[in-house]
Amino acid sequence: MAAQKKKLGFEQQLAQLEQLVKELEGGELELEEGIERYRAGVALLKSLNGSLSAAEQQVEELTATLQQELAQLEHGESSGADALI
Repeated sequence: MAAQKKKLGFEQQLAQLEQLVKELEGGELELEEGIERYRAGVALLKSLNGSLSAAEQQVEELTATLQQELAQLEHGESSGADALI
């Protein structure tokens, strides 16, 4: 079952977590079922947090690359303009 959760996309995992929360808040679960749902929710939360951290890292890397490229373009354009004067 854990391998199946890892194959799920972010949105699917989030939907599962939301369903688990609804079940827990419903108050109709036996103690053992509640603990199992809680355990599954914690595992999903860890996975979701890891996905968010990875996405944030990718955004930071892309932003840094873009900023470097823009700085190079600006430097190249100002150098070219100085050569014309």
